[in-house]
Amino acid sequence: MKAGVLGGGAWGTALANLLAGNGHETLLWTFEADCADSINSGHINARYLPDVTLCDTLRATSKLSDLTGSDMLLAVVPAQHMRRVLGELKPHLADRLPIVLCAKGIEQSTLLMMTEVLAEEIPDSVPAVLSGPSFAADVANGLPTAVTLACKNTGITKALANAISAPSFRLYTSDDLIGAEIGGAVKNVLAIACGIAVGLEFGKSAHAALIARGFAEMTRLGVAMGAQAQTLTGLCGLGDLILTCSSDMSRNMSCGLALGRGTPLAEIMDARAQVTEGVSSAPAICALGERHGVELPICNAVADILSGKLDVRQAVAQLLNRPLSAENLQPTP
Repeated sequence: MKAGVLGGGAWGTALANLLAGNGHETLLWTFEADCADSINSGHINARYLPDVTLCDTLRATSKLSDLTGSDMLLAVVPAQHMRRVLGELKPHLADRLPIVLCAKGIEQSTLLMMTEVLAEEIPDSVPAVLSGPSFAADVANGLPTAVTLACKNTGITKALANAISAPSFRLYTSDDLIGAEIGGAVKNVLAIACGIAVGLEFGKSAHAALIARGFAEMTRLGVAMGAQAQTLTGLCGLGDLILTCSSDMSRNMSCGLALGRGTPLAEIMDARAQVTEGVSSAPAICALGERHGVELPICNAVADILSGKLDVRQAVAQLLNRPLSAENLQPTP
């Protein structure tokens, strides 16, 4: 197949390398021309994935028009830039093109998920979502990884799964796009919370409690928005949550870690070359909770910290002093 990948960050590069290694004619679009030059001349993404030698058949470009003729497209640009890039790319795409959304976030200005953004920008495309516990470096180095591929079209699901899967990259399929998307978006915010707890040296017990109660928030919101609760117990929900909340390899976890240790948010973000999706998605997820009547105390606390409304210790005190309640994981659908 002729595969296009949108986004030359670490994750986009890792996925493009995977597709090229599977024998597909793969073209990676990256915003930065120097990234494309580095990949084409030296088989390395010196800016975002410098420690991995890439497949020598992988090509890169900084021109969206070069993706004309793609048989499938993986969209890995940050959530807040997805609409603009898809809009610019639309004239170059075939009708009914399968587009696999790999960004884990909510559009802040509209509260839309990436499938909804895609439906507005390229309505005749076939949407799919790839999500699950996966660090770019692990995938690029061929370490065993398993993720969820969600798509409503059974035939296209099978074709995409066959094209993307590899001996060390296992796909489990689903038809629940909402569940796959909301799990990936919410876990980023919860990872910031876990990072804060680690930075404050609250210990393993608090860390475990945040993951468990965070999963309850993820499940409540997902079900209220139409997701299947079972989806969120799988790779793209609980699995991704555990990984992202347990390693400072996660940009969201490491952001929270720095916040917990007293580093101002502006300083953290200024020092980063790549996007920390949870920072942008936190207020949008809280707004979705309000819209659907779902309590999200941990997500709300993170949003209040990020906005400067509360400092980390005030937010922790607010969480610990909430009225006692039953341990409900999810509402009745």
